[in-house]
Amino acid sequence: MTKISEIGEFGLIHEIKQIVDKNYQNYPYLQCGIGDDCAVIDGGNGVSQVITTDLLVEQIHFDLLTTPVSHLGYKSVSVNVSDIYAMNAVPKYATVSIGVSESISVEMIKEFYQGVFRASRGFSVPIVGGDTSASIAGFLISITVVGEQKSELVSYRNGTKEGDVLCVTGDLGRAYAGLKILMRERLQMLEDIKENNQNYHPVFEDYKTVIQKHLLPKARKDIIEEFAKYGIKPTSMIDISDGLASEIKHLCRNSNVGVLIHEIKIPVINDTKLIADLFADDTTTYALFGGEDYELLFTVGKDMISKIELMEDITIIGEIKSKEFGVKMLSLEHEYVDLLQRSGFDHFKSGTSNQKNNLDNED
Repeated sequence: MTKISEIGEFGLIHEIKQIVDKNYQNYPYLQCGIGDDCAVIDGGNGVSQVITTDLLVEQIHFDLLTTPVSHLGYKSVSVNVSDIYAMNAVPKYATVSIGVSESISVEMIKEFYQGVFRASRGFSVPIVGGDTSASIAGFLISITVVGEQKSELVSYRNGTKEGDVLCVTGDLGRAYAGLKILMRERLQMLEDIKENNQNYHPVFEDYKTVIQKHLLPKARKDIIEEFAKYGIKPTSMIDISDGLASEIKHLCRNSNVGVLIHEIKIPVINDTKLIADLFADDTTTYALFGGEDYELLFTVGKDMISKIELMEDITIIGEIKSKEFGVKMLSLEHEYVDLLQRSGFDHFKSGTSNQKNNLDNED
């Protein structure tokens, strides 16, 4: 018997894909199955439906000691909507299913759904149903979001080509910096409880920016609206859930290309740098491998650069090369670093964590 930890998350996805892919040819309306942020279905009249499902498991993707349930409700919706945006599509409706253990109170469930409602309203995606069940494995959350877009405007992971530029929204590594602070405080709290110390009072005032990014990530609805405004269709796109390096490798593998990114161009804010310094960590490592930023990583042709420059909060960090070039980063020391040697977070290999590593649709 092969342990899942021996092949990891993406190895497991590959094994599953080999089984279910065999039947795709019988369904001509299926435009994209396993292998992207969403499945894509021909909805007729030149419109495609995009569908994503996400599963969040207590002590794997979140820890209730460090995550307010209202924030968890908001984040659960936001990270799914992010997958829809990663296809350059617009979310239309969602279902929410939960499994609850005896430790979860009615008040906690109501607070969770208050967070769900805030996200639903903010992203204009009504919750139209779902399911509830008892659970012996803690709090379980499963969310499905359905979106749509004109078929010719849907962006996949496999469309980029040599000569395109690689862009990213927002800043990176900040969510992981927030996680580091929360995990430090969690450890201190557990130690105080063990020693029966009643004086523990966490102070997060200096860390609001990074903690908020981790607990309340906002899917980039604004970017998709700007794409429509300026007539931009990315040649490929993915959202950053597992870290910049991992998502870059997905784009390159699916498009059969290589890439060169520049470390000096990776957007990282000062608050993230300060946290990395606090823990004696490398800031770029947070951006490359931390994950959970839920920013958009995409490529466009060079003819689109002038339009990209009209948009705020977008950074061009590299260029697409031939497959033979590989997946590399030019470091601050002007050395080439092979990004294929390391991966993003993998909870099948890493055990339990408060770090979410969603399966997307390929995921």
